[in-house]
Parts: sequence; C-alpha cells; structure tokens
Amino acid sequence: MSRAPEPDVTSTAIAAVFREEHGRAVSVLIRALGDIELAEDAVQEAFAVAVERWPTDGLPPSPAGWLITTARNRAIDRLRREGSRTQRHTDALLLYAQHDEAPPREEGPVRDDRLRLIFTCCHPALGRPAQVALTLRLLGGLTTAEIARAFLVPEATMAQRVVRAKNKIRDTGIPYRVPHDSDLPERLAAVLAVIYLVFTEGHRATSGDTLVRTDLCAEAIRLARVLAELMPDEPEVTGLLALLLLTDARRATRTDTSGQLVLLADQPRERWDLRLIAEGHALVRESLRRNAPGPYQIQAAINAVHADALTFAETDWRQVVALYDQLLAIAPTDVVRLNRAVAVAEVEGPAVGLSLVDALQLRDAAAWHVARADLLRRLGATSESVAAYDAAIGLTASGPERHFLLARRNALPRVD
Repeated sequence: MSRAPEPDVTSTAIAAVFREEHGRAVSVLIRALGDIELAEDAVQEAFAVAVERWPTDGLPPSPAGWLITTARNRAIDRLRREGSRTQRHTDALLLYAQHDEAPPREEGPVRDDRLRLIFTCCHPALGRPAQVALTLRLLGGLTTAEIARAFLVPEATMAQRVVRAKNKIRDTGIPYRVPHDSDLPERLAAVLAVIYLVFTEGHRATSGDTLVRTDLCAEAIRLARVLAELMPDEPEVTGLLALLLLTDARRATRTDTSGQLVLLADQPRERWDLRLIAEGHALVRESLRRNAPGPYQIQAAINAVHADALTFAETDWRQVVALYDQLLAIAPTDVVRLNRAVAVAEVEGPAVGLSLVDALQLRDAAAWHVARADLLRRLGATSESVAAYDAAIGLTASGPERHFLLARRNALPRVD
C-alpha cells in the first residue's frame, strides 16, 4: 500500500536531485558499461521513473543510490533485449548487479568518477568544442539550449556537435578509461574549460527562475579542488580554482531577498565571503609567482582587484584594464574585448567605452546589448538605450535577468 504523498516531493525537488546527481549517475554507469549512449539513456529513464513514483512513494533514503540502481536495472533490461550489444558489456553489468555495488575502480591518476568522465570525454580525437559540449551534457545535465547559449551558437548547431561527438566515440572505439599520466597535459585545456563553463552556468544560469544554481557552482569548485590536488604544479589549474573562489565569494550578495539580480556596484561588500577571498588571493599569488600567466590566472587577478576594493568607486579600474590587455594578448576574443570595453568606460567615460563595444561582432549575445544599453543610458541617449534593452530582453532566457532589464528599461525617461 502506497504512502500518502509527501509535500516536499515536488517536481522542483525532483529537478534539484536531477541537477545534483545526474553527473554522478552517468559517470558510474559509464564506468560500468563503457557505453555512453546506454548509460545516458538509462539515467534518463531512471529519472522518468522517479518523476512517476516519488510524488506517491516519497523520496528514497538515498536518492542518488536509488537512481543509479534503477538506471543499472534499466540498462540490464535493454542489454537482455538487444543482441547487438557485446556480451562483455552484458556480463560486466550483470556481475555489477549481482553484487549490488559499483564495479572495481581502474587504477590510474584520476580517481574521482566525475573528473575522470571529464578527462575521458576530452579525448584529443574530438575537437575542442565537441569535447566541452559533450562533457557539459553528461556531467552537468545541461540542456542543449543551455550549452548553446554558453558557446553563443544556435541550439541546432550545438545539437549536431553533441551527436557527432557521440558518434565518433562509438565509431572509432574511443575507450572510457582512466587516462595515463602522460595523457593528462594535452587534455588539460579542455578539462579546465569544462569546469569553468559548469561554474559559469551555475553562477549565472542562462535560463530559469533563479539567477544562481548553487549545485553547479559547488560541483565546479569541488572538481577544481580535486584537479588542483592531482596537478599541483599547473599554474592554470591553481588560477582556475582562484577564479572560482573569488567569484563565488560574492554569491550571497548577487540577488536581493526576492531573488532579483543585484549589480556589482550595488552589492553590500561586507557580506562577501572573506574566507574564500583570502584563499583566492593566496592562490592568485601562488600561480603568478610561477611566471607562466594564462587566461584563468589573469581572470582571477581581475577578480582579486574587485575583491580588494572596499567600494565600487574605489576599484582600481586602470589595473583592471591593464589586466584585460594582458588577457587579450593570449586570449583575443570578442567576449574579452567586451569586458575590457566596460572597464575602459569606467576610466575614460561611457562614450569611449561605447565606441569599443560598437566595434565588436556580438550582436547575437545578450551581454553585448546590455553593455550598449547601460552606456547609452549613461550618455542620455534614451531612445537608443530602450532599443538596446529590448534587444537584450529578447535574447535573455533567465527570469531574474529579464526582470532586471525590464526594470532598467522602464526606469528610463519616457520618449514621446
């Protein structure tokens, strides 16, 4: 006889479990199966069963264990039905089921399941965009639309990348195994990019009704810490961890009590996490002493400058611009140029900043229109600012960001 529904087992609660446990469940199933499609499908089926059963039966004592067990059983059922799978896969998973435990870990330098999944997906046979997109899909459970927004490409383009990556893994027989020590350095750049993008989606969710996805932020920081222990002599690993900590230190002040976005200039800095800031500063100094600057180290240094300022007005914007100049020298992207232009506007005025922004080819990015809207507002170009806000709103799927942009636009003087 089923128990009465538990009030906390809502679709929101189940979605939260999905976000928190998807990467772990997929990682464990891939380790058991060596088959990406089967593992991902089985996990998706397990969550579908959870949506059906949990509102009536209640949350199991261990949601993660329940999901992995259910996914494993679904995979076994499919293996039994399909003669095309190798007997090795079937035997391995059946043995796993009989002992009701995860298969033995492979020996190797990467012992964390989810970090190992990142390294295996970042195989050099796959192109960099495919490596990052596929890992974000498997590890973070991000939708294709969310990944597309992170890459500033159409959703259909990103869907093709993910499908092609999966097909290449299958067709070329890329193994899901722990990479050897010698394989780690050549995969590091893609691994860092994955962790950074997982954090970025958590720090500023591209869709939904909440600005911050704390589960993704926490997972990215956890993975960065594991990676720093694994590769302590890599300055970019140290730099990435510093960047995440310094950025996450502001989390509590980035929204107000109603969940609405608060700009950096308006955040109460006394509520920033001083412990994370101190750790981030120490890591920045440690990485820069090695005199091998990279993009994550420089971005961490920029965030350290913001953390040093007691108020927004006291920010050393000239140092921020100088650091962006260094960043442009090694990562000459339009996104970096956009951020530099915003910093230049604080030093040389909004007119100069606007001229730099208008020179960029980022018209499909909401951030470009947001920067233009604010600079035009500061210049008193109301009608143009309204148009820029409208363009940004049309490109924004985040509820808090849309609400903020609407409020900014509506606060502008009326233009007859």
